[in-house]
Amino acid sequence: MIDRIDAGPRMSEAVIHNGIAYLAGQVADDGGADIEGQTRQVLAAIDVLLAQAGSDKTRILRAEIFLADMADFAGMNRVWDEWVVAGQGPARATVQAKLAMPEWKVEIVVTAAI
Repeated sequence: MIDRIDAGPRMSEAVIHNGIAYLAGQVADDGGADIEGQTRQVLAAIDVLLAQAGSDKTRILRAEIFLADMADFAGMNRVWDEWVVAGQGPARATVQAKLAMPEWKVEIVVTAAI
């Protein structure tokens, strides 16, 4: 069985299968915010989707972080380090990538156990 959260014509915000939640890439609503503000918005959106899926940030298995500019790595990490539960950090990769909208500074994709 496959469950979809906020399924649209192009994509779903999350897909659940065999006890695993696969979240779509999350970006900030406020593209004018700095890297710390955008990261906070993205992590808040992830918290909401994980709750809808029946999970939470302590159950994240993997996180993929896309930064428009690696110069924002330290600022993103400051917010990430406040958000992640000590000792419960997921496997993680961070890369620089050209994001779909020029105002986006960060996009995060997570996979979590239910």
